[in-house]
Amino acid sequence: MSRALLPLLLLLPLPASACASDAAMRTVATEDAPEAIGPYSQALAAGGFLFTSGQIALRPDGSFAGGGIEEETRQVLANLAAVLEAAGCGREDVVKCTVFLTDLEDFGAVNELYGAWFGGHRPARSTVQVAQLPRGARIEIEMVARLPGS
Repeated sequence: MSRALLPLLLLLPLPASACASDAAMRTVATEDAPEAIGPYSQALAAGGFLFTSGQIALRPDGSFAGGGIEEETRQVLANLAAVLEAAGCGREDVVKCTVFLTDLEDFGAVNELYGAWFGGHRPARSTVQVAQLPRGARIEIEMVARLPGS
């Protein structure tokens, strides 16, 4: 096949069987975590996994839990625990986390709280420094978890 045709093939629609149907996906939401502040869900269950949106340190009522990186981290983890629970998952079901920090100097404090929250469970993780997060947050975490029975 010619290299020139390859980009054109990428534009062709996939057969219906190659994409998940809407019935195979479900939105997960809970009042025990803040509502999404944009056009997205707290989490989406699909393909045997739960994909959470990134959580910042908003309380369920939408107010910001400032006061330092430790308080923000605790609130983020509480939000994620609520979303996991709403999907029927627990911390032991988490397979991957991505941690976004506005300052990598906070890594040690976050790592200590994160490790205590997970106990002996050790999901895969990436941690990156970013220039800015919504609402002036210092930390955001998103998770991928396996769904029960998967």
